[in-house]
Amino acid sequence: MVRHHTPSLSFEVFPPNPAVGNEKIIQALREMQDIAPHYISVTASNNKFNIEETTVRLADFIYNDLKIPTIAHLPAVYLTKEMVSDALQALDKVGVHKILALRGDIFPDVAPKDDFKYATDLIEYIKEEAPHFDIVGACYPEGHPEADTLLHDVENLRIKQAAGAEHLVTQLFFDNEYFYRFKERMDLVGIHVPVEAGIMPVVNKKQIERMVSLCGVKLPKKFISMMERYGDNPIAMRDAGIAYAVDQIVDLAAGGVDGIHLYTMNNPYIANRIYESVFRLMAS
Repeated sequence: MVRHHTPSLSFEVFPPNPAVGNEKIIQALREMQDIAPHYISVTASNNKFNIEETTVRLADFIYNDLKIPTIAHLPAVYLTKEMVSDALQALDKVGVHKILALRGDIFPDVAPKDDFKYATDLIEYIKEEAPHFDIVGACYPEGHPEADTLLHDVENLRIKQAAGAEHLVTQLFFDNEYFYRFKERMDLVGIHVPVEAGIMPVVNKKQIERMVSLCGVKLPKKFISMMERYGDNPIAMRDAGIAYAVDQIVDLAAGGVDGIHLYTMNNPYIANRIYESVFRLMAS
């Protein structure tokens, strides 16, 4: 019998506002635990909350209490070298040695710090300061919104790989053709690290409106039709959004994708539905 490649499955979660507390996210993570994801990544807020109180604390719980491999996000543009060093020391203490190094979103009303202009600058600094950390980089199948051309964007990614990024996670996308063309461009410039496809099951209209304005992703006709038909029915929209993501993942798995990184929005229902619909069947 021919055995087909099963991509890895990982999740992204975000720490809540410290004033709200961690009870809800901890319960959600416990509900995701039985899926045994390849890893869980923990986001970091740009210039809003203390990374050690939010990202590091949650990463500590996932890695040491739940025993799930963990990646901590670090957004470069609002961090100083001292802040990065402090975060690395805090992560070192709890045993988390994987970083998703990002430039981070720039807010027009908040001045960036001066130490890191690009994610590559942050990667180089981490490799000098703490070479035992593994570095993950972000990438954009539709091109970074600020890139001059798609080829220029991929060339910058090659520089990111040379600086020390050992694997990549994509921005969310809703049309797999962008991902396949992106992989072809990567091959052309000699980028051969593993790439995980970032998939977000859209479960409500507000969520997608926010994501489109923030990330600039393009919406295929099929997706827009789904929103128009189900957008005003919360349950139908949730189920349709999950079904759309399942179709994407099945197609990507057939195309040999290295892994699926699921933007869960801290929702264990989404994580479990995706696992049951796709990954449990592929594993059997």
